[in-house]
Amino acid sequence: MKGKVVIITGASSGIGEALAYEFALAGSKIVLGARNQEKLISIAEDIRNRGGEAVYCQSDVSNENDCRNLVLTAMDNYGQVDILINNAGISMRALFKDVDLSVIKRLMDVNFWGTVYSTKYALPYILKQKGSIVGISSIAGIVGLPARIGYSASKFALNGFLESLRTENIKNGLHVLIAYPGFTSSNIRETSLGPSGNPQGESPRNENKMMTSEQVAKRTYIAIKNRKNKIVLTTEGKLVSIISKFMPNILYKLVYKSLAKEPNSPFK
Repeated sequence: MKGKVVIITGASSGIGEALAYEFALAGSKIVLGARNQEKLISIAEDIRNRGGEAVYCQSDVSNENDCRNLVLTAMDNYGQVDILINNAGISMRALFKDVDLSVIKRLMDVNFWGTVYSTKYALPYILKQKGSIVGISSIAGIVGLPARIGYSASKFALNGFLESLRTENIKNGLHVLIAYPGFTSSNIRETSLGPSGNPQGESPRNENKMMTSEQVAKRTYIAIKNRKNKIVLTTEGKLVSIISKFMPNILYKLVYKSLAKEPNSPFK
């Protein structure tokens, strides 16, 4: 991965930040994208202070022009794009009957359309390099999670988009990876949107028992390096993947029971 130009969306925290350091350690040239400019500056400077190469572009992936500018930042600074990692994402926690539809639209704009926009503008350059396009999905993209209905919908849409893209370019040398982390220790639950669209502010799960963002980043890095099509992370995620194929009705009950145990769960 030395010398490869890697664009990472949602790079200011969590899995995205961990991926930036993982690729920088391998000698890649990092292009950071996120809304938090202060954090982007800090990460880029830290990577450069460690002897790596990094630039940033403040960007909201729900804005098509921001996604175009992120790709142009890579081209202006490094003249190529080898890898695009579509990591930016937000979650939600509310029952469909209670949620404002603007919340679901917001999730689709970020989680799905952000991937579509970024991929659209990066694809011509990545095809020249026979490079990689990566989507950070979720176990919520394997089985629909109750009270995360917009999140699951956006991840299923992400999966379908990337699988179609992979097949369209089967003769063009394009590598497409879909990564399915299980529950991962990051800030996504703190920023998860409630029924009216306000962040819930506190994680309903024990973050200390989850896979870390750094662990997810390391395994995703290896999967990209080995040009894997799919990677399912955490024991929980692998069980969900297996059970969904053979005993889906049992899986629905297990998922319901598990999420009903969360503090202040919207269903019991």
